[in-house]
Amino acid sequence: MLDSGIRQSELEVESLKKIKWLTYMMFFVFAMTSDAVGVIIPKLVEDYGLTLSQASAFHYAPMIFIAMSGLFLGYLADKWGRQVTICVGLLLFSLASFCFALVDEFTGFVLLLSVIGCAIGLFKTGALALIGDISHSPKQHTNTMNKVEGYFGIGAMIGPAIVSYLLISGVSWKYLYIAAAVMCMGLCLVAYRTEYPKPVNTHNDNINLKQTLLMMKNPYAMGFSLAIALYVAVEVAIYVWMPSLLLDYEGSWVWLSTYALSVFFALRAGGRFLGAWLMSHFAWQKVICFSSFMVFVCYLGAMLGGLNLAIFLLPISGLFMSVIYPTLNSKGISCFPKHQHGAVAGVILFFTAVSAALTPLFMGLVSDVFGHVTYGFYLATVMGFLLVLLSVYNLLQDPSKRLLAQA
Repeated sequence: MLDSGIRQSELEVESLKKIKWLTYMMFFVFAMTSDAVGVIIPKLVEDYGLTLSQASAFHYAPMIFIAMSGLFLGYLADKWGRQVTICVGLLLFSLASFCFALVDEFTGFVLLLSVIGCAIGLFKTGALALIGDISHSPKQHTNTMNKVEGYFGIGAMIGPAIVSYLLISGVSWKYLYIAAAVMCMGLCLVAYRTEYPKPVNTHNDNINLKQTLLMMKNPYAMGFSLAIALYVAVEVAIYVWMPSLLLDYEGSWVWLSTYALSVFFALRAGGRFLGAWLMSHFAWQKVICFSSFMVFVCYLGAMLGGLNLAIFLLPISGLFMSVIYPTLNSKGISCFPKHQHGAVAGVILFFTAVSAALTPLFMGLVSDVFGHVTYGFYLATVMGFLLVLLSVYNLLQDPSKRLLAQA
């Protein structure tokens, strides 16, 4: 009897390790494709004679469908269960990515990316809900989320590097999606054969789209979603528009302007692993407030000091950004019972993706109106200041304290 209990415990530990690595790799693959878009777009402009506005559909199309999928399909992680939702999402992602080998029209690429956006919305909400299932406290949830986002950061570095190598070698960028398809097919098999934690208090009869839409009225869901949307607005400004801003730099650090985005991604990835350590030693409210303030300082210094400071401060902001998103995401989800984690993760993902899609567009419009991309960064600096105000309010009032204590 004792031996049986020990074997069962060993199986649960092994299953937990497999679930964590499965989650890490899902976020890795997602980042590998999504953050390589900036390197692919110039090639699309050259090959298909597109304007920048037309080519930008390669970025905002999947983001819009991630948002729609998160909002309208996020509840499926609660209704179908984590395993089915993750497997369906990974399989859909894999099939759409394989189809890049068969398509050679820009419109076709955008349609496939839209399908990929729906798939990401499915498996990401399933994965986020699953993290809640395997976490025994909000603190553990936050630590796991920081590690997950660390692997996302690694994928964000590797994806653009792979595309750059392919293009230099005269090979099509499509092979990035073929590689992602193979990886996702393997992850789908692992997800299918993995034993998941038993659902707690599922309430399947009450899990539907209406309940997800009602969550849009919940002040905690909306508060965390607003904070995350502001953070994403500040982050996306870097990897979409920073290369354009630094094109005019002619100082002594020209080589740094070439690799500034890589430095940003590296600091963001490393900082997320550091964030897991910070959260185990300091109150999360203080960490978020300090990190938000330092991001704002980096932006303000870059705007006041011109390119000579921007070339250093904007990449460095990645170190302070690193801990913000996974922490806000995990705390927002932890405010709700586990049988609602899929729905609330979908709502948060909706605002995340909408901000990622619209902020670069608004920055581009402002830059066009005033004649330079710097003006778009003024807008991002204002977003950073608003995030600081929210983080100060959270530090002083701690509105989610009661719900997180219950969790």
